[in-house]
Amino acid sequence: MVDPLSEVITLLRPRTVFSKLISGAGRWGVRYSAFEQPSFCTVLEGSCLLTVDGQESITLKAGDFVLMPATPGFTMTGFEPVTPEQINPKTMLSPTGEVRHGRRGGRPDVRMLGGYFLFDSPDAALLVSLLPVLLHVRGVERLSTLVQLVREESLEQRPGRDHVLVRLVEVLLVEALRSMAETDTPAGLLRGLADTRLATAMRLMHGDPSRSWTVEELAKKAALSRSAFFERFTCAVGLPPMEYLLAWRMAIAKDLLRKGDVGIATVAERVGYGSASAFSTAFSRYVGQPPSHYARLH
Repeated sequence: MVDPLSEVITLLRPRTVFSKLISGAGRWGVRYSAFEQPSFCTVLEGSCLLTVDGQESITLKAGDFVLMPATPGFTMTGFEPVTPEQINPKTMLSPTGEVRHGRRGGRPDVRMLGGYFLFDSPDAALLVSLLPVLLHVRGVERLSTLVQLVREESLEQRPGRDHVLVRLVEVLLVEALRSMAETDTPAGLLRGLADTRLATAMRLMHGDPSRSWTVEELAKKAALSRSAFFERFTCAVGLPPMEYLLAWRMAIAKDLLRKGDVGIATVAERVGYGSASAFSTAFSRYVGQPPSHYARLH
């Protein structure tokens, strides 16, 4: 059966851009303004405090992994009071060596490997909205290993480097998100998939987006009444079932139109519309421009 999590990550089209070693010692602190692109970090040794805008402060320890799919503003510090140094990640230069904060000499209090990447999907904002703002995973060695592999591959100019990096980041995302799925998560894709009855309906929608699904039919597949299914889905995923299905269909349509190897009638058929004109009307209403225009632009 189709896996919605894998499909979302594939459609996001992640690509690695940069990774770096970061350390801090003594009295130190940095305040990053909102970056709005995905970023990740694994703690290699020591510990520090992380405060993400709108979230409670957390203590990061060796072996911890953090992922922010659309990085908001955040502060990272040691455990001594300090006025953080202000940093704009969109304008800062990319250093080639290790970035050190606080005391320059001696053993660091914390050492991390972090980085960021971009999503090439035209629907990144929609898909990212279905993911948690902050993922904090503790004690999953596979994630630290994957981050190390990303670091090593990004530093070397070997044949097939870009292809390997894309696959590594995709695996990193899957591993991080499914690790989070086992804990309490906010409304979104992971919370929906953690509910076995809702997951059945979500897999059906992803597996056959061309089918004329109804709330009643999906509720029956999930072994729930119509009203119970509607309320449970909306609460868990953050969107009503038919809105979620429409959003997914349009994400697929955009992807097909960007590739440019199929006609609009074929796209319409694949995402559940009986004619190209009906699809064009729905696409124009949802996206703000006709599919033919969208395909030319992209």
